[in-house]
Amino acid sequence: MFSAIAPRYDFLNRLLSLGRDRTWRREAVSRILPARGGRHLDVATGTADVALEILRQKGDGAYVAGSDISLEMMRIGREKASRPGKPGRIAFVRAPCESLPFRDGAFDSASIAFGIRNVGDRERGLGEMCRVVRHGGQVVVLEFSKPEGTAFGALYRFYFTKVLPRVGGLFSKRSAYAYLPESVQSFPAPPAFAEMMRAAGCEIVEHYPLTFGIVTLYVGVRMGGDTPQPGT
Repeated sequence: MFSAIAPRYDFLNRLLSLGRDRTWRREAVSRILPARGGRHLDVATGTADVALEILRQKGDGAYVAGSDISLEMMRIGREKASRPGKPGRIAFVRAPCESLPFRDGAFDSASIAFGIRNVGDRERGLGEMCRVVRHGGQVVVLEFSKPEGTAFGALYRFYFTKVLPRVGGLFSKRSAYAYLPESVQSFPAPPAFAEMMRAAGCEIVEHYPLTFGIVTLYVGVRMGGDTPQPGT
């Protein structure tokens, strides 16, 4: 499905989120430590928006491995990473979240943006992300959530379930954009998902609502080490 929508994926992300997707990704990456440099894994990297943002924020000395199962999405990511003026310290690997081909503790952080909903075995996937992060490193998840109990929530649900699939279908594969609200509706509420991260190996998990709860940012610290301090 994602390979089929890859050519219009970035365009529709900007259009359907009114450009907010860039802000969400910047916020997620700003929570990743260390502040400069480091070795980072971006799971379900897709067209590499998060991977490129990591390199932009972390600067010289940073390295990112991006994993995904869609070769077409990663092809576009490689093209973006190779453009003039773009940092080139990204390696792309075809691998599912549930079976990451990296040694234990290989990275300072592991991130996944708008991809954990699509992992067939979330518990195993989160466990793999924790496994490949060093003790005291971070697991960062950015995912859609459901604004509740307000006029904004009702308006958003109408847009998300009625308008978004129609607009997405005008430019790309409509079934993929009908799948999006369906998958969000079945995703655990933030407290339940935070508990799932703890069970997978994060001893500290905090979650932050973004844009009135349209999106939730989860930041976990891998068991077995001290919490990293900003700037270290």
